[in-house]
Amino acid sequence: MKRDVNVDLGDRSYPIHIGSGNLDSLGTACQDAGLKGRCLIVTDENVAPLYGDRVFQSLEKAGFNPALETLPAGETTKSQAQLLNLYSKAAAHGLDRKCFMVALGGGVIGDLTGFAAASWLRGIRFVQVPTTLLAMVDSSVGGKTGINIPEGKNLVGAFHQPELVLMDLDTLKTLPERELSAGMAEVVKTAIIWDSGLFQTLEKSPANLGNLGGIIARCCEIKAEVVRQDEREGGLRGILNFGHTAAHAIENVAGYGEFLHGEAVAIGMVYAAHLSVAIKGLSDEESARIEKVLARLSLPLGVAGLEWKDIRAAMMVDKKTVGGLPKFVLVDRIGHAEFGCEVPEELLEEVWNGISQ
Repeated sequence: MKRDVNVDLGDRSYPIHIGSGNLDSLGTACQDAGLKGRCLIVTDENVAPLYGDRVFQSLEKAGFNPALETLPAGETTKSQAQLLNLYSKAAAHGLDRKCFMVALGGGVIGDLTGFAAASWLRGIRFVQVPTTLLAMVDSSVGGKTGINIPEGKNLVGAFHQPELVLMDLDTLKTLPERELSAGMAEVVKTAIIWDSGLFQTLEKSPANLGNLGGIIARCCEIKAEVVRQDEREGGLRGILNFGHTAAHAIENVAGYGEFLHGEAVAIGMVYAAHLSVAIKGLSDEESARIEKVLARLSLPLGVAGLEWKDIRAAMMVDKKTVGGLPKFVLVDRIGHAEFGCEVPEELLEEVWNGISQ
């Protein structure tokens, strides 16, 4: 399968290349995008042994001058310390304003590298090469970059669109089952907020490597359309945060790395679905359908041991909180979401306690 999706943002538009064997064509794709000169490939210790040399050679063969920086794997890498490390590596490799960075890995590497590119010399170009399902269907598309700080997730960052996104579906063959399941959480989210037909597809047949290409392409089409309408999350793009208000709090309170991002999102979506039943009239039947799909994907539906007071405190510093009140994305039916929803304080705690037993 080979397929391209375009993110239409005027002079910041870029292609998403989806297919098997795409890593070997990265150098040519970068040439087609008008990139030149030196580049810094950023990856992690899990991905580097699998694909680092291949990406390096593809870029070198195309006439680029690459350097490879390998970082520790895991959410804790999305930090101030590693950001400063990348600045040092960029200086050492002589990256000027005509140069670029390449993010080779999952969402952590993509977010960190994107923010380093956005802020190095006040902004240089970069390329996303996602190797996880979650990064392919969500974080590599749309230009959100950033790091975590102890106070919360993604509180420091910038909107910085890539020059291109190149996805090689073969990289999913080396992904652990837990990572695949976590990535499917973002697929389910996309279906819930936008495409009831996609949700029905997920209900009818479990996702596998044989049919993921089409599912990934559809998720990219949806995200591209949302980003086209609202690049900087002034309104509609907020729906992409379905399940994320609680998810980010869970990750913070549990400690980054305890839950994979998609696992926390799954719990957050169950929480948001229950709130939607109470606030937006989502039917109990549709809420149950959401939980059934998540359970079939071996994703958690709740969490024990995290106190509401701690979760609520973490929500206070979430970027979607305004005036101390967290804003939620809720759904009135599968396939349609509303952003910026307020929920009574007592209901927030009641529903949390209901899913955290």
